[in-house]
Amino acid sequence: MLETLRNAFKIKDIRQRIIFTFLMLIVIRIGSQLPIPGVDSEVFASWFASQTADGMGFFDAITGGSFYNMSVFALSITPYITSSIIMQLLTIAIPKLEEMQRDGEEGRKKIAEITRYLTVALALIEAIAMSVGLRRGGYLESTSGVSGVLCLITVILTLTAGSAVLMWIGERITEKGVGNGISIVLVINIISRMPNDIGTLFEQFISGKSIPKGVLAAVIILAIIVAMVVFVVYLQGAERRIPVQYSKKIQGRKQVGGQSTHIPLKVNTGGVIPVIFAQSLLQTPVIIASLLGKGNGTGIGSKILKGMSQSNWCNPREPIYNIGLVVYIILIIAFAYFYTSITFNPLEIANNMKKAGGFIPGVRPGKPTSDYLNKILNYIVFIGAVGLAFIAFVPIFFNGVFGADVSFGGTSIIIIVGVVIETLKQIESQMRVRYYKGFLND
Repeated sequence: MLETLRNAFKIKDIRQRIIFTFLMLIVIRIGSQLPIPGVDSEVFASWFASQTADGMGFFDAITGGSFYNMSVFALSITPYITSSIIMQLLTIAIPKLEEMQRDGEEGRKKIAEITRYLTVALALIEAIAMSVGLRRGGYLESTSGVSGVLCLITVILTLTAGSAVLMWIGERITEKGVGNGISIVLVINIISRMPNDIGTLFEQFISGKSIPKGVLAAVIILAIIVAMVVFVVYLQGAERRIPVQYSKKIQGRKQVGGQSTHIPLKVNTGGVIPVIFAQSLLQTPVIIASLLGKGNGTGIGSKILKGMSQSNWCNPREPIYNIGLVVYIILIIAFAYFYTSITFNPLEIANNMKKAGGFIPGVRPGKPTSDYLNKILNYIVFIGAVGLAFIAFVPIFFNGVFGADVSFGGTSIIIIVGVVIETLKQIESQMRVRYYKGFLND
């Protein structure tokens, strides 16, 4: 990785792109510290610190601490991510959008424009909901009269504008920087919270202990983190290659085709999306209940909410709440199959292969090829889903059994590793293009 970056800095164009990306990241971190006018951030921070809803910790992690500080980037890029997922689903359901996607670059530009408008709309809705919650909780500096209304409007517009600016920065990084801008924004936010988490681990397991116990704890923590990173790297890069043979054709006096290639089926087809879907489905009711001051009673509703909260999972004193963990793992596997089914169409691939004269050795073209691909896909998706569930389970286990209170977990590690790998691949491809001389040397 370091060698790739060192070689990249030798090329002027790539060096400028890396510097531009770095400057944009500095702007993001500065914006994460700018408070929203009209919000009593200290009172909100004290309330946030008293909450145990894990969804809030993860949301604060992906916002880079902006939510805790109640800065102008408090919403982060979550509205853009949500709108992108919605558009991806609508593209499959609405023929007009599917036609746009097939139109090439022009169609993708139209879909991107619709995604931007949807992002602003979602950011506005989230800003209104958050502002009303802040007002009811007494976290605004003014809550009554004309000044209260103006304060509320200011908070709503600031939150919406902050999310729109982050979306704009992400698109500029994609255009003029390196890698996927939105993913890089998300990664830098997660990484910015890791020093606090490392400090928390140090205070819990190393500080105040004897030297042998402290060293042993540090080695174990480091070994677990390294092992998880290595496992994620293998999971992200693992793929099943389906061999494809193209028949030979005579065009004029030339013989074309006849080459052999393969279809790469990734083991982790859905990436981190299944984990995010499952976590959002379970944690959203817990977050809403926390904002409303509910869920601390002894009724059946409070018991269900406690079972949905990750802070109560793997607790030896209350094993009944592990039912929520089982539901969480089942949801990850289910969403992995669901997301793969809407993003990968074996029948379409089989038809395209048949039209191009391609076939899988030993499998008839058309419907048999589709069935074969679907069978293989079901196997590898299950392996990828179990791997995702394991990565998500390990931090939960240590948090529950040993009380390791950290905001980052398996989801964060998957996001960081995936984005870093893809960014390095893009840099290497750009370097390869500039070094490639092709047939000019022949």
